[in-house]
Amino acid sequence: MTLSRREAAERVERLVETVERETMPVPVREVWVYGDLALGLDPVERIDVYLTKDLLFHGDAGREAEFVESHGVRGVGKTVAAEWADEHPGAIRANRNGHVAPEQCLAAHLLAPDEPIHLEVCNTGFENNVTQRLKGAVAREAYEQILDPRGVCLWIDGTRSETAFEKLREGDLIFPTLDDALAMLGMDEDEAREAADAVKAYRREQEGMTVRGDVV
Repeated sequence: MTLSRREAAERVERLVETVERETMPVPVREVWVYGDLALGLDPVERIDVYLTKDLLFHGDAGREAEFVESHGVRGVGKTVAAEWADEHPGAIRANRNGHVAPEQCLAAHLLAPDEPIHLEVCNTGFENNVTQRLKGAVAREAYEQILDPRGVCLWIDGTRSETAFEKLREGDLIFPTLDDALAMLGMDEDEAREAADAVKAYRREQEGMTVRGDVV
C-alpha cells in the first residue's frame, strides 16, 4: 500500500486535527513527520510520525481498580487518562506486564492497523531524541535503531504550522541524504553510509502500522 505525497500529507493533517480536537490518552506536546514524506517522495511507501508526550499529571488514580476489574489492565488513571479510557475503551492497550501502554494507546486511537504508518512516541522532543538514539545505536552498533534526523515539526503546544503542511504537500522541503545527515551529526563517512543502509533495510521490512515507545 502506497500513498501519493498529497494523500500522505492530508493523512498526517487529519492526525494532527485528531490530536487537537479529541481527548488523548496522555498529553501530546509535539507532532513531527520525518522520512519519505518530509523528503518529498511521491509516492510515499511509509509515513513516519513522531509524537512528544507529557506525563499525566492530573489523572484519576482512584479509578485504577475499576479498569483492572473491567479490562484487566493496571495504570488507567495514573499512566493514561481515565476520561480517555471511558471514551475509547476499545483502544486501551497494555504491555506484557498488564500495565497500560501510552504509546500503544496513542497508536490505537490515531491509526488503523493496516495503515503504512510508523509512530514514534517519546517523552522528549524530536531533535533531542535524534541525538540520544544516535549515541545509543553507535555504542551498541545497532544502526537500525537510529532515528532519521530529517524531520519537520507540524504542531507544538497547540499551534500548527500551516507552512509546513503546504511544503509537505508540494514537496518543497530540502534535506541531505541520510548518510550526509548522519555525518553532520558526527559520524564518520564510512560509518554513516553503513548506518544509513541499515536504517533503510530495517525500514523496508516493516509493514502496516508499527509503533515504538521510547523514554529518554
